[in-house]
Amino acid sequence: MKSYDVAIIGSGPGGYVAAIRCAQLGMKTAIIEKYSTLGGTCLNVGCIPSKAMLSSSHHYEEATKHFEEHGIEIPGDIKVNLEKMIGRKQAVVDQTTGGIDFLMKKNNIDVFEGLGSFKDATHIKIEGKDSEEIEAKNIIIATGSKPSNLPFITLDKERIITSTEALELKEIPKHMIVIGGGVIGLELGQVYRRLGAEVTVIEYMDRILPTMDAGLSKELNKVFKKAKCKMMMSHKVQSVERKGDEVIVKAENKKGEIVEFKGDYCLVSVGRRPYTDGLNAEAVGVKLTDRGQIEVNEHLQTNVSNIYAIGDVVKGAMLAHKAEEEGVFVAETLAGQKPHIDYNLIPGVVYTWPEVAAVGKTEEELKEAGVEYKAGQFPFRALGRARASGDIDGFVKILADKTTDEVLGVHMIGARCADLIAEAVVAMEYRASAEDISRMSHAHPTFAEAVKEAALAATDNRALHV
Repeated sequence: MKSYDVAIIGSGPGGYVAAIRCAQLGMKTAIIEKYSTLGGTCLNVGCIPSKAMLSSSHHYEEATKHFEEHGIEIPGDIKVNLEKMIGRKQAVVDQTTGGIDFLMKKNNIDVFEGLGSFKDATHIKIEGKDSEEIEAKNIIIATGSKPSNLPFITLDKERIITSTEALELKEIPKHMIVIGGGVIGLELGQVYRRLGAEVTVIEYMDRILPTMDAGLSKELNKVFKKAKCKMMMSHKVQSVERKGDEVIVKAENKKGEIVEFKGDYCLVSVGRRPYTDGLNAEAVGVKLTDRGQIEVNEHLQTNVSNIYAIGDVVKGAMLAHKAEEEGVFVAETLAGQKPHIDYNLIPGVVYTWPEVAAVGKTEEELKEAGVEYKAGQFPFRALGRARASGDIDGFVKILADKTTDEVLGVHMIGARCADLIAEAVVAMEYRASAEDISRMSHAHPTFAEAVKEAALAATDNRALHV
């Protein structure tokens, strides 16, 4: 039987990063993955393929709607070859997952393909092409999450689908009904709207992106409406039924009336659930919460001292980069180091266009906590760079402590915000004030100037270009 210092179950961003860091720190490391490719949901059917589709569909929209104003004239019809687009997406996925294979070999990490389950606290059974058993002093559970569903919806994975199937469609829908106005539903809804589908978004709450700052929700809602998406807020879905090639969704609106929607595809994107199926965690007494998450302490340690858990399978935001931080955290903890994670400073991003990004506290959270704050906001349309590229939607908002001027939250929607949010994370990690940011030189013309201008507005209402 092979024996290891640490074995990781699951090879998503949390698992494979944990494996690399453990190997870097001198531990003999194994990683177990039940699928034939490494990378988990994120690399195979999540973050990476959806960004590839967002990028391709964005190019198509630019070519059909905006090239002409730039003086670029393309004779004849511009057509979508969906099969080729999805083929490119798959090539990106294959290249990325192949990169993980390389990293495992480079770091001398043993990879086992098969379903890993606990025999006891130090032994894992692996059921795959071959059945085998390995021993590990420490075990990290990184089994991730799967799409959630509503109890009355039957997912046939043909017409009533999850995000996984939405990335593999054989045709552009005529009318895609999206249940859930969160990150996944909005990103994939925008992909297919750009490609010509009619899109209806049905959301139970009174706004899209309900966990983010309300100003961001309002601005993105305007963008979607401008693109002629139907945005149905405060609608509680009652039933989803397929009849042939038609899907009928019935929902109750805020007046209590039943409203009917008909489409040829229905994307169910109502969040994700922790995935522990087949893990046999109960065999070693690992405790789960009532939400199905693995219970951990501040060291990400379960109630069984040599077993840890990270990523979507534990509490907190289900984000790839949060899982990566936790993977590094556990590896360094096992090596006797004293790592830290500030969960308040893990940014959230929506990769629609305009992009949406945020870190820290929202205005709603600060009000609820009774914290006195000041807000500075700057619109993208006032930036020379935004006008030059035609990306004028959006704004940057900075929230700072009213007394100390320390930055408490940064919320932005606009071009390249997925990248711009890193500046806010760095500033807040070093406890910067709004004035600190406002006094740092930002290259001109850039989208990043919106951050400086919002900081000026938050400091003493002294933005320069509005």
